[in-house]
Amino acid sequence: MTHKSSHPLMILVAGPYRSGTGDDPLKIEANMQKLEAAALRVFRAGHIPIIGEWVALPLMRRAGLQVMGDAVWDEMQYPTAARLIAHCDAVLRLEGDSKGADEDVRQANERGLPVYHSMDQIPAA
Repeated sequence: MTHKSSHPLMILVAGPYRSGTGDDPLKIEANMQKLEAAALRVFRAGHIPIIGEWVALPLMRRAGLQVMGDAVWDEMQYPTAARLIAHCDAVLRLEGDSKGADEDVRQANERGLPVYHSMDQIPAA
């Protein structure tokens, strides 16, 4: 992209975390690795990346999460991302089916935030 941002943007990195894994811990970890690799690229581009799970997972563990999809999960997983989006300047939507990431995009659109689908769409910092 040719234009430059006047300040670092806070960008929510949204993509599959649990979706399509059948709750297999190795597949979930592989999805987290993809999210974090994208977050590193966002950081190196001069921006501030945030992943909802970075906030939600420690809170859920503290609140007594037993298994993904339990009442604690429902209370915190998606609401955390919604609260974060209220403070973000944009969303980077990674490839892959994800109900949560689709909801992040919906909320970003509702707020008028840019939704990027590749790093080359993100303005330089």
